Amino acid sequence: MNTTDSPWLVVGLGNPGAQYASTRHNVGHLTIDVLAARAGAVLKTHRSRTRVADVRLGVGPGGVPGPRAVLARSETYMNTTGGPIRRLADFLGIGAQRILVVHDDLDLPPHELRLKAGGGEGGHNGLKSLTQALGTRDYHRLRIGIGRPPGRMDPADYVLAPIPAKERPDWDVTLEEAADAVEGVVAEGFAPAQQALHTR
Repeated sequence: MNTTDSPWLVVGLGNPGAQYASTRHNVGHLTIDVLAARAGAVLKTHRSRTRVADVRLGVGPGGVPGPRAVLARSETYMNTTGGPIRRLADFLGIGAQRILVVHDDLDLPPHELRLKAGGGEGGHNGLKSLTQALGTRDYHRLRIGIGRPPGRMDPADYVLAPIPAKERPDWDVTLEEAADAVEGVVAEGFAPAQQALHTR
């Protein structure tokens, strides 16, 4: 079922466990949480080693619920994300061109959002694992900028450090905007959503 009629599989990248929940590396997970809350859904454990919610995103004509999407995140660590997501996609019959991956990006300024179709992994272990498992780079991404670490701080320490409390209000806004972008892809299609995001 690789047609445009199939639902989008929206994958948020991150690490499981409370110690990682509010880190920059987990903005993908956090975006999935926002989308699930908007849809009034709870992520449930799936046999693919993912947590999943089958939802409708956005609002259609006349106020009806928007199109169907499947929200997901792996229950494994970032560098082994690919296997569980591949198993889930196969179970759902969803091809790579209907997968949207939400992830942190060191190469974008903090809070900047970019929609991208295909391309490289930019050193991101979650994307590397996904590309390897899916056998293609032709999936879609929502890149959430987190900026570069200050001074000589190790990038690994930076992405895995909790977001400082004083920055959380700004991040709450960014996560809502990221959720808006995902809803735009699901409701309008990738290209129109990309144009709307990049020209706002």
